[in-house]
Amino acid sequence: MIEVSNVSLQFGKRILFDDVNLKFFGDSCYGVIGANGAGKSTFLKILAGEINANTGHIHLEPGKRMAVLSQNHSAFDTYRVIDTVIMGHKKLWSIMEEKDAIYMKPDFSDEDGLKAADLEEKFAEMDGWNAESDAASLLSGLGISESVHEKLVSELSGNEKVRVLLAQALFGNPDVLILDEPTNDLDLKSIQWLEDFLLNFKNTVIVVSHDRHFLDTVCTNIVDIDFNKINTYTGNYTFWYESSQLALKQRANANKKADAKRKELQEFISRFSANASKSKQATSRKKLLEKINVDDIKPSSRRYPAIIYTQTREAGNEILDVQSLSYNNGEKTLISNLSFNVNKGDKIAFLSDDGMPVTALFQILVGELKQTSGQFEFGQTITPSYLPNDNSSYFNSNDNLVDWLRQYASQDKDEVYVRGFLGKMLFSGEEVFKGCNVLSGGEKVRCMLSKMMLAEGNVLILDEPTNHLDLESITALNNALKDFKGTVLFTSHDHEFTQTVATRIIELTPNGNLDKLMTYDEYINSEKVMAQKEELMPA
Repeated sequence: MIEVSNVSLQFGKRILFDDVNLKFFGDSCYGVIGANGAGKSTFLKILAGEINANTGHIHLEPGKRMAVLSQNHSAFDTYRVIDTVIMGHKKLWSIMEEKDAIYMKPDFSDEDGLKAADLEEKFAEMDGWNAESDAASLLSGLGISESVHEKLVSELSGNEKVRVLLAQALFGNPDVLILDEPTNDLDLKSIQWLEDFLLNFKNTVIVVSHDRHFLDTVCTNIVDIDFNKINTYTGNYTFWYESSQLALKQRANANKKADAKRKELQEFISRFSANASKSKQATSRKKLLEKINVDDIKPSSRRYPAIIYTQTREAGNEILDVQSLSYNNGEKTLISNLSFNVNKGDKIAFLSDDGMPVTALFQILVGELKQTSGQFEFGQTITPSYLPNDNSSYFNSNDNLVDWLRQYASQDKDEVYVRGFLGKMLFSGEEVFKGCNVLSGGEKVRCMLSKMMLAEGNVLILDEPTNHLDLESITALNNALKDFKGTVLFTSHDHEFTQTVATRIIELTPNGNLDKLMTYDEYINSEKVMAQKEELMPA
């Protein structure tokens, strides 16, 4: 168990949270959520002892071990990959180093022999003889092949380092596991492996993530940072979101009687509890939800962007035809003989184990790249609107946000009209006059989404649109694309986003392409589709 007692933290006059008292225990998984800047990662650092709170203290049960996902990707560059993972269990690694140093002594004495024997006994008690095989198993599960295990961490790519550090945190069955954005840079297969690992993990997990599907799959409780307080709620992220939205609507409906509100909340809990019986954590989650008191459900102070996509004109039946399209970037072929026809109203998720082919395809479609061979043609009624993965070229000026967005509006639109679109994306008051070159990653994406709303295109092309966004913006964008009446071409690593938006899947592989009229979950769970994909992958 880890106990938080009377913890407060503020920077200058800004209070992040005040007088926090919580207990994390058992085989529960706690998902920490909060608006951008609420202090989610800061709270994890306080739990891990990396920074001190202004008041209060953190108490870890004596004899228990905590493991933390390291955010310093270069800290272990001089070590072998396999050793870096084992170093996650500091006591075991210390014993290994100490006994190896004794055996290396040229003047090995009887006293050294006794010391080594004592260390060997402790090593065996910690299952040290299986340390390398256990570490290798974790690495393989996260997509790090055996050929890499003996390399130095410095030789790895950025996303490979992240996976090694994740394996390090998971190693040795820690009693408390703290993970800050563990799914970043993981592919679908690795995320599924991590979900299964955490579902079978019998100790306490505390995690921050913007991946709603991940939070829904692994979390038994939500830890919400709101109103400068931190409170825990039973259930996963979707339960918290839907219940808080229901409570917010009830608060606005002042005429509804208290008894009617309680009945409505209780019926919601019952419905959600019944659905929870179908989840991976079926039995335990259903029992937890059934014990919830309706008084525990509270409205949230979160503000959600108002993202609404409309079309200047409805598209005709001819949307986009792609024939035998190929692209080579000078180093390798990213797209090979790709042909497909887009139907009116299609919402197509493009998949690729390497994101470069899909990005190249989208850049070709909007005229930023030239295909090596093949052709494509949009219908005459089509107005595409594009959200790039890398938007840095759009923000090189010193323009304030009003002037930045006004350049994409027709000349007859005044400042009030433009500011309305910024307001929908939560830029209000003096914020609209900040320079566009000082925006955060999430703010830039929200500006680009405003630009897309302003364009009123009937074919939306989005390359990893959820990158840099907080949960509130992701949820708003997700709902907007579900409601959009036009056509959508997109790629995303967000499972929930892809599952709820896509009606068709096109996957680009090195030796061919798959095109299936089905949802994302149907696609990844289809044995027939996976067999076809396996045939197209390099030997």
